[in-house]
Amino acid sequence: MKIFGAVKSIIYRNNDNGYSVVEIDYLGKSVICTGKFPIIGESEILELEGEYKLNTRYGEQFETTFVNIKKPTSKEAIQKYLASGLISGVGEATSRNIVNMFGEKTLEIIDKEPLSLEQVKGISKRKALEIGAAYKDIKKMQEAVIFLQAYDVTIGLAVKIYEVYKNKTIEVLQKNPYKLIEDIDGVGFKTADKIAAKLGIDSTSEFRIRAGIIYVMSELAENQGSTVVILKDLLSGTCGVLGFNEEMIGEVESQVTNLFIEGYLKKVDYNGEEAVCTSKNYNMEKQIATKLTMLIESAPNYNLDVKNLIEEYEKLNNIKLHEVQKKAVECGINNGVSIITGGPGTGKTTIVKCLIYIFESLNKKTILLAPTGRASKRLEEQTERSASTIHRALEMGNIKGRLAFNKNEHNPLDADVIIIDEVSMLDAFVTYSLFKAIQLGTKVIFVGDKDQLPSVGAGNILADMLASDMINYVCLTQIFRQGENSQIVVNAHKINNGEMPNLSQKSEDFFYSNKFEPLEVCKDIVNMVAERIPAYKNISSKDIQVIAPMKSGVAGVDNLNLELQNKLNPKSPEKVELTVGKKTFRVGDKVMQTANNYDQEWIKVENGVTVFGQGVFNGDMGYIDEINTISSTMYITFDDGRRAGYSLVEIDDLSLAYAITIHKSQGSEFPVVIIPILAGNPKLYNKNLLYTAVTRAKKMVVLIGKSGNIFYMINNKYSVIRRTLLKQFLQNNLN
Repeated sequence: MKIFGAVKSIIYRNNDNGYSVVEIDYLGKSVICTGKFPIIGESEILELEGEYKLNTRYGEQFETTFVNIKKPTSKEAIQKYLASGLISGVGEATSRNIVNMFGEKTLEIIDKEPLSLEQVKGISKRKALEIGAAYKDIKKMQEAVIFLQAYDVTIGLAVKIYEVYKNKTIEVLQKNPYKLIEDIDGVGFKTADKIAAKLGIDSTSEFRIRAGIIYVMSELAENQGSTVVILKDLLSGTCGVLGFNEEMIGEVESQVTNLFIEGYLKKVDYNGEEAVCTSKNYNMEKQIATKLTMLIESAPNYNLDVKNLIEEYEKLNNIKLHEVQKKAVECGINNGVSIITGGPGTGKTTIVKCLIYIFESLNKKTILLAPTGRASKRLEEQTERSASTIHRALEMGNIKGRLAFNKNEHNPLDADVIIIDEVSMLDAFVTYSLFKAIQLGTKVIFVGDKDQLPSVGAGNILADMLASDMINYVCLTQIFRQGENSQIVVNAHKINNGEMPNLSQKSEDFFYSNKFEPLEVCKDIVNMVAERIPAYKNISSKDIQVIAPMKSGVAGVDNLNLELQNKLNPKSPEKVELTVGKKTFRVGDKVMQTANNYDQEWIKVENGVTVFGQGVFNGDMGYIDEINTISSTMYITFDDGRRAGYSLVEIDDLSLAYAITIHKSQGSEFPVVIIPILAGNPKLYNKNLLYTAVTRAKKMVVLIGKSGNIFYMINNKYSVIRRTLLKQFLQNNLN
């Protein structure tokens, strides 16, 4: 519906994203309007579209989706508008003096003849020009936001776009709306294409074809983890996205050639096929290979009696290392770069602790790193040594809206040894950034499980390093961590070896619930999380994590989250909640960050000291401890103690986390894990996925579903082919 009226007051405004609470006079009645607004002042006339919604705390409010602005026309309204604080240096007295002199033509004078303001008492030439410039900026922003709304761009995104292009917003978009894809986070090809179509830009324009090529390249990187695309697949994929027939493939090929000439793309040979990669990915993987080679060649020789040092560690800790574990320790000490890989219970932590002991006894500075906050916290707990995320160790920051690291080749990490856990999660970008900051002569030891799911980001770092035959590694297969009645580790290895787990054997930590229907599975999970397992294990529901293969479906992540939220944290009059789109959040909800946000500020208290920082990452989990419904701000305390406030725009990157996908659970461990196993896409429901899920559990795992579905997953060896260049570059260096 539509309403209109003059702005009576601006109750709240978040200048970062434009979210505002505005009071307007609509037909003699005060109406509270919420939503994203461009900069507005009191007495401006607003034409709004949206709908009335009932806020449990503040009553009925008008949720705004579209804004049109008209300037005030009466002398009284103009004076109030100028005095509202919108223009710096213009207060009550100055605004009254200006309006007394120019009357109803005041805004026209400020816009077109700002030097005329010199006639007003107390206004100098400089101040007159400043007032004129400020007014023009406000007007330009309002025009840009209104212009973008006409092309189905939300107000929030319109404000975000204006912050990048400022007064050139309309000019940039009319010339090439596809530039949005490169410059604005959150704008993809489909959004830019919709704007372009409404602007009348030809569907065969060079801008559109180039954007389609870049989109296909990024989609393959995101969905398949590839840094390389076979040329014929790129051409056909781009034609499909653009809606071109085969006759237009030459136009696409021509633009690919132009992108080669401009240096955006590079042509490469991939196993005898013509292929393409972005110059950025090509250079990253090549430099990773070069740095690995240099670290291997520059490795210091400590001339140690490693066997004697291992014996010392064994005596101190009253343990006996297996021969393969000793070999892994020797590999880490005697090589510039080494890899220790193995499944759960194969002694990786014992090896790391032994390595730390030996390096510390030699007074070598050792840094422990992991890709995620949860993984670094676990590493810290296991080793009783300080550990950090890679991002934090590299001192992540933000330069002109782009992710940047303070630690690099000019300001390297101060370490003799760097041990990196959960290496299967490393993508090309993080590895490249880390290697830039590692000095020659530093020993690097990678630790992880080669059979886990690969990284979410593009790259195949661990697999490529192992396949190159250039880096010394030890593969652990012997199981050491296995309690008398423990079946988690045993069954994980059975799954990894292509065998069915013991579903009928009595166990304290591995259970199977034979359910056939999705609704049955869903009900069983809710009951287990809320009642049965907490009573059986004497634990909190917070210690139980549901991880599912899929988001959709009755027993998928999305529906399970709603059911679990309603059971564990139900709606009540005294419980504050906030609805954003189709998602409703309440104080006490378990949530997860679903995208990297390098700007997000947080605060944390460590050993009595308050620490401020930036950056929350895909997969970070925590609980909502406060919701301010006036400002639509939500406060999250993450598992590692960081506390961050989320504006309405940033809330889009949060989801409920009572249930999460198996992919999102990578690098994490939970006391209890419940896994629904239903029939699904063969490209997803494979052995690696099930193996990764089971290995997330520390104390107990429950599989729910048909045994036939479990059998199918274990025997499905399908995995998405990741096309990358690191192995090739490493082998070239070796040759």
